[in-house]
Amino acid sequence: MLFPVDHGNSSIKTVNFVFSSGLADYPIRPPVDTDILEYGGKYWTLSGKRISYMRDKTKDDRYFILTLFAIAKELQKSDTMSPMVETDLAVGLPPEHYALRQRFAEYFKRGTVNFVFNGTPVCLVIRHVLVYPQAYAAVVPQAARLKEIPRTFIIDIGGFTTDVMLLRNSVPDMQFCRSLEMGVIHMSNDIIGRVNAMYDMKIEDDHIVDIIQGRSTTLSAEVQEVVFATVRSYANGILDKLRELQVDLRANPAIFIGGGSILFQNFIEESSQVAQADFVLDSKANAIGYGMLATAQLRRMTQQNHGGEFFAEG
Repeated sequence: MLFPVDHGNSSIKTVNFVFSSGLADYPIRPPVDTDILEYGGKYWTLSGKRISYMRDKTKDDRYFILTLFAIAKELQKSDTMSPMVETDLAVGLPPEHYALRQRFAEYFKRGTVNFVFNGTPVCLVIRHVLVYPQAYAAVVPQAARLKEIPRTFIIDIGGFTTDVMLLRNSVPDMQFCRSLEMGVIHMSNDIIGRVNAMYDMKIEDDHIVDIIQGRSTTLSAEVQEVVFATVRSYANGILDKLRELQVDLRANPAIFIGGGSILFQNFIEESSQVAQADFVLDSKANAIGYGMLATAQLRRMTQQNHGGEFFAEG
């Protein structure tokens, strides 16, 4: 079975699920009514407190365990939770870090992996690990349309970084990849600190998202204005930094993807620095794209026994 997984700094995405990139571990089975995964001699549950930013996600096993959660959730949804599952993984890296794809693939390719999910033993036999560029994967469904456009910037605003890739007639230009350490996590931490300092009030990321997306909130108009002002300033700051990197969105169309782009959409659309912007509103878009790319890649590998341009197999 093929499992596409997008390993974000804020959240893990599969084709069907989005959950926080956070874990809690216990030496004994915890008395909680939630998903429990047994692996490596510990009991693991998902946590709303995300893992601190890791540029290198292969430093420890946490992102591998999050991947096991992702696979288990997909198996449970498809009602195929069987004792042994032959597995192919499709994952991704920011375009600027794509040179590390072999190391990332090897991190996941561990042969046979045994774990228990909610009391059910699972044995994964990991066969292939295919690694693709983030951002590019998210626009794969639009590839036919993009072939007619000479230059398009793909801008992925994520939890910790904003990643930029240039497409030339839908083909990624891997020589033009940029990454800014400007993402939603930085902005949220700034807002939380400001509100705490100004109003002696502790708010969470969810409060900020509710305000931006116009959902009901008990927070005062003054607090909401602090949130809106900071978000607008942060969105403009990202666009300013992009211009410094020769990414001029007044002269070239752009496609914004990622959870941050969804939050910033209104502020980006009102900016004079952006002439034409499309938005991919599904936060699972990279995972969906990985699946499409991997399905085609695995078919070619079977038919021709060789790889393609944009993948690495561990």
